[in-house]
Amino acid sequence: MSQPANAVKKPVSVKKVILRVLLYFVVLDVCVITLYPYFAMLCTALKNRVEIFSGSNILPVTALWSNFIDIWSRAPMARYMLNSVLIAGGSTIIAMLCGIPAAYALARMKFRGQTAFLGFVIVSQMFAPVVLLIGIYQVMQRLGLTDNILGLIFINAAFNQAFTIWLLRGTFMGISAEMEQAATIDGCTRVQSMMKVLLPVAAPGIVTTLIFIFINAWNEYTVALCLISTDTYKPLTVGINTFNGYNMIEWQYLFAASIFAIIPVVILFMCIEKNLVSGLASGGVKG
Repeated sequence: MSQPANAVKKPVSVKKVILRVLLYFVVLDVCVITLYPYFAMLCTALKNRVEIFSGSNILPVTALWSNFIDIWSRAPMARYMLNSVLIAGGSTIIAMLCGIPAAYALARMKFRGQTAFLGFVIVSQMFAPVVLLIGIYQVMQRLGLTDNILGLIFINAAFNQAFTIWLLRGTFMGISAEMEQAATIDGCTRVQSMMKVLLPVAAPGIVTTLIFIFINAWNEYTVALCLISTDTYKPLTVGINTFNGYNMIEWQYLFAASIFAIIPVVILFMCIEKNLVSGLASGGVKG
């Protein structure tokens, strides 16, 4: 039975209003704290050298947008960005090609030593690249992959492999096995049921894993700094050190280049975010 048109609405309690205001205040504070470093970076990138070292005001007196143009002539920025794309993209592809079958095996198959292997995967994630840096350099030197983009691709793929397997295993285990069994009854092989049934349903987890791997490989700095010495093969994270000289740091160019390093990752997330949301909203057959 519908309520009459002149029904009196219940007044909103003062407690709910206060809690909502506090929630908005906390969210606003978190946004300001998170975005302020990027705002300061942009403001510094628009200043000249004298204004930067004076430190009088966070906002530039005159915005020098030419700083974003000058960095392309002062350093091979295009080459640095291309190298970063190749390294991050290549390592993401390799990590996913190796991680999806491994995660599927851990989620759907039972074999001897499975628990030990899964524990090894977890433990390997605890080691930071800097701890293994000497060993990595020796191995890459023997393989002839020092000062080489291919070496960085393999290293980034290897360091993201444990994360890929662990995250995708949880994604596959959250999907009902009856869906694959139904596909097998219809005549699909195990590989076909995985490709045609499991992977489309697991798309949100796969996309999320892909984003994290790409970002980790894009932001990697320590290994690339030690292995790459030629400007032709430097990724963007190492290449922007061009503006960090022995006698002076050109902060305006350094921050301008850093903004260019952030933009591709933001664009990638914006492009994939709609597919990620649609994938999360799509349903599957519940066993």
